[in-house]
Amino acid sequence: MSEHDEQCALFEWAHYQHPDLLRWMFAIPNGGQRNKIVAARLKQEGVKKGVPDICLLIPSNGYHGLFIEMKVGHNKLTPEQKQFFHDATKQGYCCKVAYSADEAIDIIDKYLGHEVSNE
Repeated sequence: MSEHDEQCALFEWAHYQHPDLLRWMFAIPNGGQRNKIVAARLKQEGVKKGVPDICLLIPSNGYHGLFIEMKVGHNKLTPEQKQFFHDATKQGYCCKVAYSADEAIDIIDKYLGHEVSNE
């Protein structure tokens, strides 16, 4: 599955299993290929390289919130993403990488202190 498909599966899981999370969990559309005009407009609006794909604004386990970067295959964090993870962690946020919807679900469950659920 693509990164898009995995992220959609994660939000579908949240919709059916934990709809209360959806109020505080959202996607951050910083990646993707865009034409120069759209890219310039988004940059003016504050889009930044390196910001993770998903944010969960629920404090837990001593963190202010959770950021998840979705990856597929053998993709690794970019230098900008590594820097964001470093800086956000220093500010009290939990930052994780997930290579599937199931892995992202496990990360969220553990972050929130729930039993791991892959249903």
